[in-house]
Amino acid sequence: MAEDDFSKFVDWSQMGDLVQSSGPTKLSTKDLKEFKQMARQGYWAKDHKLRAQVYQQIIKGIPCRTVTPDAEVYRDIMGDTGAKKASSLLPLPEFVDGNPVPQYCLKAEAVAGVYQIINCLAGQFPDISYCPALPALTSLLLHFSVDEAQCFEHVSRMLACNEPGKRLVDQTFLAYESNCMTFGDLANKYCAPAHKLIVATAKDVLEVYSDWHQWVLGCLPFSHMVRVLDVYLVEGYKILFRIALALLKFYRKHKAGHSAGQGGTQPQDSDKVRADIKTFVKGIASTVTPDKLLEKAFSIRLLSRKEITLLQLTNEKSLQQKGITVKQKRQNVQLALNPDTFSSEIVSAKEMRDIWSWIPERFALCQPQLLFTTSHHGCLLNRFYLHCEGYEPTLLLIRTTDGDVCGAFLSTDWEERKRGGNTLSFFGTGECFVFRMKPEMERYEWVVIRHPELASAIKAPDPAAVASSEGQNANDCLQPEKASGELSPFLAARHFNLNSKNTSMFMAGNFDSIIVGGGEGNALFIDSELNHGRTERCTTFDNPPLCAENFQVSLLEVWGFEDTMAP
Repeated sequence: MAEDDFSKFVDWSQMGDLVQSSGPTKLSTKDLKEFKQMARQGYWAKDHKLRAQVYQQIIKGIPCRTVTPDAEVYRDIMGDTGAKKASSLLPLPEFVDGNPVPQYCLKAEAVAGVYQIINCLAGQFPDISYCPALPALTSLLLHFSVDEAQCFEHVSRMLACNEPGKRLVDQTFLAYESNCMTFGDLANKYCAPAHKLIVATAKDVLEVYSDWHQWVLGCLPFSHMVRVLDVYLVEGYKILFRIALALLKFYRKHKAGHSAGQGGTQPQDSDKVRADIKTFVKGIASTVTPDKLLEKAFSIRLLSRKEITLLQLTNEKSLQQKGITVKQKRQNVQLALNPDTFSSEIVSAKEMRDIWSWIPERFALCQPQLLFTTSHHGCLLNRFYLHCEGYEPTLLLIRTTDGDVCGAFLSTDWEERKRGGNTLSFFGTGECFVFRMKPEMERYEWVVIRHPELASAIKAPDPAAVASSEGQNANDCLQPEKASGELSPFLAARHFNLNSKNTSMFMAGNFDSIIVGGGEGNALFIDSELNHGRTERCTTFDNPPLCAENFQVSLLEVWGFEDTMAP
């Protein structure tokens, strides 16, 4: 095949169906907004030269810092000589964290060029401290560059992007790790069956999800990755989340097919699960086409781009408060739920671990801390408040005299109830959820998460906005915000235009009772003696009764989250 200016680095013998160009050969629009639909539909996917021209146009349109290295900088540094140092003698910068350069159908000498480009980038971007995606990204863009200098300029523009609200490449460990946590939160919410599989098969869920970025940038076959790149360059970082969630869904389907008739799954070493997922993704071409992967990714109804932004900001703040800003060994979530030290009169260590898998990712490094139990502290509501105030979030566990077990994850400090004075005021955020343990474990989240049409996101969040929570009283008035220094929950109701205040009645309390969930009933109502309770369907969580509708409390526990990594 005759090579053109955009294919000098390509080993066409490895390109398969992509060797034959077909479809459009020209792009009639220069409007970046029109690229979105074209990218999703694969308008330029079958013509290598057109794709290269489109990439060039998109990347040139990226808003960048005033001083951004360009192709001439690369030529000045590297010179015009064609001689290249063997790639094996050119170690990659430490900030790539040992991630190799994917070949992506490049010629051997082109792979050596990727090493040179990355090392040159390291010299021009000294502020980069952690960027494991750079080898894959550079290798991909070299495919569609006329020379190494152009590839260098394209990657530089992506690294130097300063468009508000648009993130293209993580360049610090804080950003990378917060996105691993964000992916865990999204998987928990939007891929519940797949998340349940990971919880059941891996001893450390967090370690498995820490690979999500590599599934996309590194493990995906070139034919799939280049279609992802089409959309990624147009729509930004959120696409990587969608693709990784789709891969998790396909992996779950793959495992379901292989485990049929083999009985239940058994927890195994997390490294084995991580390797299994990577092997599946590398071989995904045998069962899933690139178009099918994108179709699955865009069928996931994420609440909004605002949700991802809020999660990223909140998780970054959580890591900063724990002092985790550079790479360090992650604490195994199992350590927080050691069966030798964990003791509850209501749930077993295994059941608590399952509940733990539902909580927001930023609390997964915390260990459970028993704050209150009726067996030791008595059955008075004022003692409940005395022991629980000052802790955020908390986990409420209830065992009834019939042996049923249910409870709630509560995002906000119970002291917030005082802001309503003597009026019963609802407060909390959309991270609250209720659950039951029998006849089978079931979680009921904020109804807006499952039905985004009930709300629409409003103004773009900023760190100051995320750092506050809000309350809601019977008159639907906003309560004063929290101090910006406190660890704030995400999904505060103020970020959404709600059709009804009944959809945001998370938790409430006074001296007569505590309530979880409101609107046409309460998910949980407990009286002042912590003795009698009621459970009904409520609008906020759209839950069925969690046990017998009228029940007597046998035992009630409240657990806090002890930060074992606090200074």
